[in-house]
Amino acid sequence: MRTYMATEKDIERKWYVIDAAGLPLGRLASEVARILRGKHKTIYTPHLDVGDHVIVINVDKILLTGKKAQRKYYYRHSGYPGGIKKIRYDHFLAKNPERLFYLAVKRMLPANRLGRAMLKKLKVYRGADHRHQAQQPAEWVFVPKRVAER
Repeated sequence: MRTYMATEKDIERKWYVIDAAGLPLGRLASEVARILRGKHKTIYTPHLDVGDHVIVINVDKILLTGKKAQRKYYYRHSGYPGGIKKIRYDHFLAKNPERLFYLAVKRMLPANRLGRAMLKKLKVYRGADHRHQAQQPAEWVFVPKRVAER
């Protein structure tokens, strides 16, 4: 028996829309990264981009569980001595929720040209409106375990 490896002609991409309202940031970001990578498909091949397009709406209503909103910081560095910048997650979420979610997903994908190609299929929007109705996206229902138990 031989191991199946997908080729470019086997890949069929779909569009999914996910409503992020009331969902935890990390759990949703890992699910989106899984869809972008293509791990939900039976033809998953690690060296190919077999994933689907994902539209995430309502990221301004995403949750941070526990006290992470006040205690967790996002760090960046300018490259100069003493050039470290930090911003608390609740301020970052209020200022630019699209960027916050984008970075969470980006850091869960491979750090190479394949990961960059996967990231191009992610569309993030603050409100409930998006510009991709022509692609007829299907709704991806995501219920995280912890939220479902409550």
